[in-house]
Amino acid sequence: MLKRPFNFSAGPAALPEAVLQRAADEMLDWHGSGMSVMEMSHRGKEFISIYEAAERDLRELLAVPSQFRILFMQGGGLGENAVVPMNLSRGGAVDVVVTGSWSKKSLKEAQRYCNAQAAASNEVSRHTALPATSQWRLRSNAAYVHVCSNETIDGVEMHTLPDLAALGCAAPLVVDASSHILSRSVDWSRVGLLFAGAQKNIGPAGVTIVIVREDLIGHALAICPSAFDYQCVADNQSMYNTPPTYGIYIAGLVFQWLKAEGGVAEMDRRAQAKADLLYHTLDHSGGFYANRVAHDARSRMNVPFFLADETLNDAFLAGAKEAGLLQLKGHKSVGGMRASIYNAMPLEGVQALVNYMQDFARRHG
Repeated sequence: MLKRPFNFSAGPAALPEAVLQRAADEMLDWHGSGMSVMEMSHRGKEFISIYEAAERDLRELLAVPSQFRILFMQGGGLGENAVVPMNLSRGGAVDVVVTGSWSKKSLKEAQRYCNAQAAASNEVSRHTALPATSQWRLRSNAAYVHVCSNETIDGVEMHTLPDLAALGCAAPLVVDASSHILSRSVDWSRVGLLFAGAQKNIGPAGVTIVIVREDLIGHALAICPSAFDYQCVADNQSMYNTPPTYGIYIAGLVFQWLKAEGGVAEMDRRAQAKADLLYHTLDHSGGFYANRVAHDARSRMNVPFFLADETLNDAFLAGAKEAGLLQLKGHKSVGGMRASIYNAMPLEGVQALVNYMQDFARRHG
C-alpha cells in the first residue's frame, strides 16, 4: 500500500487509516444489505443498528453515566454556541470563561439569547495562559458556566476540568471539548453538558456530539427550533429530523477503532508521548522555534509554533509538504505554524515532523 502523507490539519482532520479502509470496503454494500450507508433510510433496521452501536460504544469509551443522554446533532461547535443558551439559559445569566478564540465566539453568540458575561479572560496574555480559577467572577444566579477545555487555534488546554462546587458555584458546567474529546477521561461529576464537533478527533464534519445531564433537558426558550430542542432530540433518539447518517457511521467506526487500540486510557498515554516529543523539540531548538503558551496550559492536541525568522515560513511549509507533512500553516488569526496531533496521528508522524524541523533548523539556522 502506498504510504500516505501525515496530515496535521486542525479540522476536518485526519482519520485512522484502518477506518478509511473499512469505509472504502463497505462503500457499495454494507454487510450484505445491497446499500451504501449513504443510501440507507435513517429509520431502517440497518442504520438503526449502526446508530445504536455508535451510541453504545461512545458511552463505554467515555464512561458516560446513565443520567446523561447522548445526542447526535448537527451545526458544529459554532451551532452549539447558540443551541446551548437556547436550551439551558432560560433567558437569564450565563458566565463564560474566555480562554481563546472559540470561547470568545461562544460568549458573543450567547449574548444574543441571554445575559452572558465574561467571568474571566486570558486576553491580557494574548490567550497564552489560563486565568486562575480564584480570579473567576461567577454570578450566583448563572444558569450555567461555559468553558472551552481545549482552544484549537491558540493551543491552550485545561488539563483538569474546573470544580465549580469547590468555587461555591451551583451552576452546571458546559464544556466545549471539540478538539480533545476522547483523548482523556471525563470527570462527569463536574459536568452538566459536554459537546464536540466531530470533525477534529472523531470523524467527518457534519456530526455534533452532545452529552447532557437529563435534568438540564426540557427548558428550551420558545424561540428554539424544534430540531435543536434537546428534549425533542432526546425523545426521538436523535432522529427528529434526518441525522447526518454517514458521519455517524464513520464516527462509529472510529469508536470501534479506539476500543481495539486500548480505549481512552491508551489515547491519553499516546497523546502525552506525542506532545512531549514535539514540545521538547520546540523548547530545545536554540530559539529557532518557539511555542508561546504557558507550560501548564499547553495543548496536547493543537501545538502552535513560530519560526524566529518568519521570512522562512513559506520555505518551511513548502519543504514540509515535499516531505509528506501536510496542513502545518497556523490559523490566519495568529499566524505561524500549527501541528494538530489528534488520536489518529501516530507517534511516527510526530517523529517525522520533528526530524524535518531539526533538519530545517540546521540548514537555515
